[in-house]
Amino acid sequence: MKAIKYLLIGAAIVGFSATSIAQNDSKATIESITKVIKNKSGDVDDQVKSVYKNNKKNAEVLVGIGRAYLDVKDTAKAKNFADLAIKADKKYAPGYILHGDIEVIKDDGGAAAGWYQQAIYFDPKNPDGYFKYASIYRGRSPEEAVSKLEDLRIQRPDIAVDAMAARIYYSSNKFDKAIESYSKVDMNRLDNTDITNYAMAAYLKQDFKKSLEIATFGIQKSPREAAFNRLAFFNSTDLKDYENALKYADALFNKSDSAKFSYLDYTYYGHALMGAKQYDNAIAQFKKALAENIDRKEIIADVKKQISSAYEASGDYSNAILFYKDYLNSIEKETASDLAGLGTLYNEQADKLTGAAKTEAYKSADAIYGDLADKFPNAVEFADFMRARVNSYMDPDTRLGLAKPYYEKLADLISAKTEKDNADNARLVECYRYLGYYNYLKKDNATANLYWRKILNIDPNNETAKQALGIK
Repeated sequence: MKAIKYLLIGAAIVGFSATSIAQNDSKATIESITKVIKNKSGDVDDQVKSVYKNNKKNAEVLVGIGRAYLDVKDTAKAKNFADLAIKADKKYAPGYILHGDIEVIKDDGGAAAGWYQQAIYFDPKNPDGYFKYASIYRGRSPEEAVSKLEDLRIQRPDIAVDAMAARIYYSSNKFDKAIESYSKVDMNRLDNTDITNYAMAAYLKQDFKKSLEIATFGIQKSPREAAFNRLAFFNSTDLKDYENALKYADALFNKSDSAKFSYLDYTYYGHALMGAKQYDNAIAQFKKALAENIDRKEIIADVKKQISSAYEASGDYSNAILFYKDYLNSIEKETASDLAGLGTLYNEQADKLTGAAKTEAYKSADAIYGDLADKFPNAVEFADFMRARVNSYMDPDTRLGLAKPYYEKLADLISAKTEKDNADNARLVECYRYLGYYNYLKKDNATANLYWRKILNIDPNNETAKQALGIK
């Protein structure tokens, strides 16, 4: 009895080894002939015939040849070998799946689904048929596609069906459902593609903490995986954790395998460096982004604006203004806010200058706000308010009255409103205070007192107006 037991074990081992060797031989044969077909060697037909002659009954090799032809878009020969594979083994699901993939290339989803259904029928435990079938229907109804995967769960409880469902939802841009499905699976059972999809779905839903958690799990598994380092980098930047963002950026740019970089990588790097107050380095990264082959004008414009912001943060207003003007020239249609931004830069520049240079910067700001009022009627009130202030800066002792016409116009605009908020009243007080003081300097006390009283009508406790009128 013991001898029989050991004999059976030995036979099993021999059988297993023979199967393993056969599988290895098949794999090597497929790899070899695939190279021949893809390289389009001169005697490719003879070599394929030779392989076929030796593998007429080997469905695995026949499907492998068919796939090699499909890869070079020769659907006729791919179909022939799919037929031969099914003839060799009627129950070999990959033969039907190859037929389905050929129909996908031909853009016949209905025919493809029929072949995938046959694959499921002949081998209900093969997950590929289910997933391929579901993929066909994901565009029309991701929910219907996922329901097909439930049949697989019955046949193969060992397979992470929820991960397959998540892929369907992810590829259909249903990120909430993708996240929900992925959350049902032990992450240790997810491959790198699924971990990336899971983290990306959370990132696209702006759940940066969740996305970072998933990405860092991926990094623990595959530290040199560019997708994981990139997502950890992006999420840390969005979470304003700039110290860790720069660590992940270093991992992405210097310690990741086969990483390819885009303008988005460089712009994120620039933002992280900006957050760390490394402005010169940030500018360098933004300029790298600008050097990339970006095919969307709005992105090019935005990068120029970021460069301007970096120069502004570093106190280099000349370059900030230069790149901001370039930004304005790059956008298809500027808004009032866009134009006002240039005025702000001139104001900030003037604040750092002295003498004639300071005055010139204020004059440039004044011109921008004048342009703003001309181009955007809805922004006239803001433009006049800013012109009033800029001109008061150029005339600090108020003797020239440079701000007078703008404060008068602003006061008229606000006074005409039937309803005024606190901001309106605050601006009116500023207008009347300037006009009251200007007329006081001109020794026109009657007009000055008129403005002081207007202030008290808005703010009865205003000390400046009370002192000017001699009220205790």
